[in-house]
Amino acid sequence: MAEAAKKIPLHTKILGGLVAGAVIGGTLNSVMGAGDPRLVFIADQITNPIGQLFLRLLLLLVIPLVFSSLVAGVAGLGDLRRVGRIGIKSLVYTLIISAISVVIGLTLANTIKPGKRIAPEIAAQLEARYSKDAAEKVTTATGGPKENDAPLLKVVKTIVPTNVFYSVGRETPDMLGLMFFAVFLGACLTMVPKETAAPLLSVLEAVFAATEVAIGVIMRLAPYAVFCLLFTMTARFGFGLLASLGWFVTTVLLGLAIHMFVVYSASVAFLSRINPLEFFRRIKTVMITAFSTSSSNATLPTALRVSEENLGVPRDINSFVLTVGATANQNGTALYEGVTVLFLAQLAGVDLSLGQQLMVVYLAILGGIGTAGVPSGSIPFIIVVLSQIGVNPALIAIILGVDRILDMCRTVLNVTGDLTIATYVARSEGAVLLQDTPQPAAVDL
Repeated sequence: MAEAAKKIPLHTKILGGLVAGAVIGGTLNSVMGAGDPRLVFIADQITNPIGQLFLRLLLLLVIPLVFSSLVAGVAGLGDLRRVGRIGIKSLVYTLIISAISVVIGLTLANTIKPGKRIAPEIAAQLEARYSKDAAEKVTTATGGPKENDAPLLKVVKTIVPTNVFYSVGRETPDMLGLMFFAVFLGACLTMVPKETAAPLLSVLEAVFAATEVAIGVIMRLAPYAVFCLLFTMTARFGFGLLASLGWFVTTVLLGLAIHMFVVYSASVAFLSRINPLEFFRRIKTVMITAFSTSSSNATLPTALRVSEENLGVPRDINSFVLTVGATANQNGTALYEGVTVLFLAQLAGVDLSLGQQLMVVYLAILGGIGTAGVPSGSIPFIIVVLSQIGVNPALIAIILGVDRILDMCRTVLNVTGDLTIATYVARSEGAVLLQDTPQPAAVDL
């Protein structure tokens, strides 16, 4: 029995933990009630701390992983023209695919009209239930000092930090600032003599190798941590909330499914020249990790390993595209933001003109690029957009209860999108994908 358990692949164990946690937590919520002191104690004092420990351990490694892999990857490209070529391909792909995702979301929201289908009394109950959390998020998103910077200056301030150590020293690190510094440093290393750059690159390669080992150790806890994360969520909220917001949830999930299985399938088939079924089969561990952690950043270590080992993407391209993509390419987030803004506007009785909806498309694309790759990272952006189109930001309370489960789903789309970019760029640069690459192997736990 023990020997058979050791041969079970990691992704199967994670999926088992995910299903078990959701079923047990949801069942106890239905039988005991969300407010039962015993269930609250288990969720708050046992399962949530264990799940958060796993998530924070992964996030702990993101900064050294991103910095070391990105600097070494850019320096390894060896030619600034190649760095620029890969960067432009990644940016153009991201903008086009993000625009498609938002258009899909807005089309579905205008067709299904989920905001018109929710009963006013249920909306009032949900708003009252989550009003405290909503007030805190609105204050956080809108309470800071206002800057009347020109759009271009705002972009410069967002991307280029004045102090990279401050950028990464915050509770939610500024990943765009870190990545800009890493890319700039890596590009500069290509312009100095190899013997001068070698010591620094050796240190960074050692950091990357050590981080990979640490990730392997942490991922051994994944099945148990995923059980705890899903148990905590379903024990607190149950499955009843999904029924109350069924049309909204259905609209979001339908949009994500269309983008995943139609747009991404077409991309990997025609641009990467990979069989879509084979592509999805080889990245299933990444998809399950993304679903359970709700974080593109926390999934990055697994994505880097799977992309290189199972898809055959060269490490230098891998390091550049996936690390940048974890923050800058978030198609699922862009789609979700578009649907949510339209849903809440419909609920508030605000009819958005075509011009306003085009503005939502534009802002959602930018939001997808600039949103932090952490759980619920899109909420502050949605609040800001609601304020700009004349919808009460406090209405965000209505969707907070289902945001986490939808966050898990859209994170899968985000991370899958990063891998489609990596395969497209690798193929366009002449790499041979899926040839002589090892199959996903069983992981001994």
